[in-house]
Amino acid sequence: MAIDFSEDTHRRYNILTGEWVLVSPHRNKRPWKGKVEKLPQNKRPSYEADCYLCPGNQRANGAQTPAYQSVYAFTNDFAAIKPDNSSDVFADGLLHAKGEQGTCRVVCFSPDHALTIPQMTVEALVELVRLWKNEYQELGSKPYIKHVQIFENKGAIMGCSNPHPHGQIWAQQSIPVEAAKKGQQQLKYWKKHGKSLLGAYLQQELALSERIICENDDFVALTPFWAVWPYEAMIIPRRHYQHIGQLNATEEHSFAAILKDLTQRFDRIFDTSFPYSSGIHQAPTDGEVHEEWHFHMAFYPPLLRSATVKKFMVGYEMFGEPQRDITAEQAAQRMKAVK
Repeated sequence: MAIDFSEDTHRRYNILTGEWVLVSPHRNKRPWKGKVEKLPQNKRPSYEADCYLCPGNQRANGAQTPAYQSVYAFTNDFAAIKPDNSSDVFADGLLHAKGEQGTCRVVCFSPDHALTIPQMTVEALVELVRLWKNEYQELGSKPYIKHVQIFENKGAIMGCSNPHPHGQIWAQQSIPVEAAKKGQQQLKYWKKHGKSLLGAYLQQELALSERIICENDDFVALTPFWAVWPYEAMIIPRRHYQHIGQLNATEEHSFAAILKDLTQRFDRIFDTSFPYSSGIHQAPTDGEVHEEWHFHMAFYPPLLRSATVKKFMVGYEMFGEPQRDITAEQAAQRMKAVK
């Protein structure tokens, strides 16, 4: 008997990680008496005197933030990974550890404290894309750096400690688990078929058109078939690029444009500043060619039913596997419909 994706409980396979997600579409009809989040205060001033990311202000460690007028990046004053850390290996029976070296950068998207990515102009976002490119290339050129992770946590609900529009970049000597899983899956497909896994997947999604949210000449935004988060999305370049550093000027603009388009749609789903964690996964910087890698940007937003009801990864998700109620197709169609 064929699976009815809109009604039947089923599992979907994530081609990028080799993992599964349980989908239970009928559960979206159940009543909700769980936790309801408080809406954040969306109206903020363009400048906050006590914000250490606003231009000209003093940071927590006493350093001065310059009066920047566009995007601005600096080394995190409280970095999770440090360049002068020990890289020794520890082994004692079944106990294993190793030191990790690297650096962490803070990226201010705009000098305007009140803005978020969907509120920025495409031109301003082009400057952000170019900074991401430069940071990836400069950090990745360091001999001991094998991976550069660009990401943003947007909103207090995602643990963001400062509402000023900003993200982070962590560069380190090891390839972290999530990127390693994706690298292994892509390499396996490349060796077998001689082409990009994500490129082939994108062509299938474009042909089906069920989970496409928006697109332009160079990029496509879609809800992955295997999405875990309610309104999860992914931006994929049409061309097979290993990393963001390969984009030309036209593609920089296209990337900025679809970034704005997608995040504006997020905000309009529940008429709120939509929280999410986003990150760019791309080829390691370990000196290898990595033809198998197809860079992409993923968005994991937690909101489920409204601006105040979020998805919790607890219970079965912690001890079994990820589970979702709203299907990827339902989420994509809702996001595609909002303008």
